[in-house]
Amino acid sequence: MLTLRMLKTFRLVAQTGSFAAAAERAALTQAAVSLQMRGLEDAVGQRLFDRRGRQITLTRQGRELFPRVEQILALTAELTRTPVDAMQGPVSIGAVVSVIGALSLVVAELKTAHPGLDVRLTSARSDELTELVEQGEVDIAAVVARAGDARADGLVWTPLYTEPMVMVVNRDVSESDPQRILDAHAFLRFDRRVRTGMVVEQALRAAKLGVTEYLELNSIETIVALVRKNVGVSVLPLLHRGDWQADPLLRIVPIADPPLLRTVGMIHREHDARTRDITAAIVGMLHDV
Repeated sequence: MLTLRMLKTFRLVAQTGSFAAAAERAALTQAAVSLQMRGLEDAVGQRLFDRRGRQITLTRQGRELFPRVEQILALTAELTRTPVDAMQGPVSIGAVVSVIGALSLVVAELKTAHPGLDVRLTSARSDELTELVEQGEVDIAAVVARAGDARADGLVWTPLYTEPMVMVVNRDVSESDPQRILDAHAFLRFDRRVRTGMVVEQALRAAKLGVTEYLELNSIETIVALVRKNVGVSVLPLLHRGDWQADPLLRIVPIADPPLLRTVGMIHREHDARTRDITAAIVGMLHDV
């Protein structure tokens, strides 16, 4: 007989790749987890796991079942939740580092408005956060849009804002032509392995700009600090509610008209009314900050 407990345990096994790890998280014995999963396979009439030593992987049938199980569990949780619960209890919110500042102000405002909400705020790269949301480790995340506007299955995307890609230079750089600036100064590149770095590369190509590579870093703040010291120049998103244009040590130089844009938005899992409501509150407050 198929039970919700089986489905919850199946989700843990799929997320952890281990009966032992799933047992620890569910406060069960490993034997109990194994028994539940055999019962689930009997109930659906399919082999759901490849068992190779201690490592467990999903079969094709298991992978096809997983999003359906997520939907069933989300709908079940929604049926048993009252509307007032949306702004109560624990919620984990993630954001890329360049968004965390503005988001933390919103989270503080959200906590003031809803004292029963227990918020855990964390930062990571966009791809890492997307994976954490998919796995249920993070409820909501503010991330940079993927190239080509691709969307991960099972996630809802809510746009927040866009940021133009610009050149950031030291105040002592008087030249205004982007290519001449790049010819005369070392280029500080943002990490190409992550989404923002990919947008930087797209902006350079779209503007047909060549660079003299100097350093590649994974922190916008560190790059801007080096620009202030006139170590080099960079192409970065003009951060939403940032203060670079008022910074006496910096100049902002447009590189294209219209500029290429970095898009930031919120993601949460489908069929989760609670995270949908919290996301809507965050988006509204962020626009009012």
